[in-house]
Amino acid sequence: MVLPAEVENILALRQAGWPVKAIVRDLGISRNTVRRYIAAGGFVEYKNPSRTGLLDGLGGWLEARFLRHRGNAEVVRQELHSEKNIAVSLRTVERAVSVWRKDLAVRGIATVRYETRPGEQAQIDFGEKEVVIGGELTKVHLFVLILGYSRRIYVEAFQDQRLASWLHGTENAFNRFGGVTGTVLTDNAKALVTSHDIQSREVVYSPAFLAFSRHWGFTPRSCSPYRARTKGKVESAVGYVKHNALAGREFACWEAMEAHLALWMDQVADQRMVQELEATPLERFGQESQALRPLAGRPNFLQERDLVRKVHQDLCVEVETNHYSVPWKYIGKSVSVLLSKGQVVIRCAGNQIARHEEAVGRGRRVIDANHYAGLASPTPPRVLAGELQRPLSEYSEVAEVRS
Repeated sequence: MVLPAEVENILALRQAGWPVKAIVRDLGISRNTVRRYIAAGGFVEYKNPSRTGLLDGLGGWLEARFLRHRGNAEVVRQELHSEKNIAVSLRTVERAVSVWRKDLAVRGIATVRYETRPGEQAQIDFGEKEVVIGGELTKVHLFVLILGYSRRIYVEAFQDQRLASWLHGTENAFNRFGGVTGTVLTDNAKALVTSHDIQSREVVYSPAFLAFSRHWGFTPRSCSPYRARTKGKVESAVGYVKHNALAGREFACWEAMEAHLALWMDQVADQRMVQELEATPLERFGQESQALRPLAGRPNFLQERDLVRKVHQDLCVEVETNHYSVPWKYIGKSVSVLLSKGQVVIRCAGNQIARHEEAVGRGRRVIDANHYAGLASPTPPRVLAGELQRPLSEYSEVAEVRS
């Protein structure tokens, strides 16, 4: 940068008759700079040229996408091209979002503990863990509900994270604790939340989850997207279940694992000392139980359901991981399945085609041998007690049959 005093020297030498080349050699300044100040007749403050960037006006959009993708600038760059038809380099995007990167890191660390009043809030979540069951490594989906005030934990094992599993787990927890909290805090699981706008904070819940909340009389709450630590109590509880209740354990069957979890809740989770509370959950529950909204004799939301299912090639319809057989001629057809009072009634075109006792547990097969009548090999495959799943290869003959 040329200082005002140096410009005065340039002009003085020029007035004395020095050629530009001599001024350049004497002062060590570039020829173009000397010419510019001579033409201007004095010092001119340098200004950076004003340029219009391709990302101008997209600050809000960039921030929302950057936070949604948890700092992945490459994904933001790809969406810029696909949604905005703007092709820029990754480095350009990284410079544009750098102002939010520190904020994203702080969000991931900072957590303000929110203590709730008795009966005010429960938090729910799922975790996954691979467990050896029957000699095989099995992925187990662990539903966890924790009461915000007392820290009592309810845990139940499922084979999926479908809506029915969320509702079953929550309902069973209410029954275990003998009441309902005022609110239930969730994350933004697709089974429960249809959409959650990060800017307006508008949440759209699935119709079934809304009906479930009205049935039990609680208000659903969803934590801010990309801010799962809002439900830190249940996040910690999920980790506690995985690393305490199931750490290093093997089970002969699914039912053995369920029995172990029930015993663990009573003898370990309820009796643990919660350091920040200086009390056990069971001690704190003495206050919380009085504040829970009573069940008031309401039947389970899932007590009676009317579902539509397609008959698989193994002659069965699947309901919550359990399989129920129907006559082989209905393979490939859609049927209605009514679950009521422990019975599974299956109809097609208004006519009842099968009735079974509802299976207890998960991954069961309930087979009626009469449904195989007319096949080349009418004897149904043998189902072992306590077995989680049968290979489809044992139904190869059935799979080739068509109505």
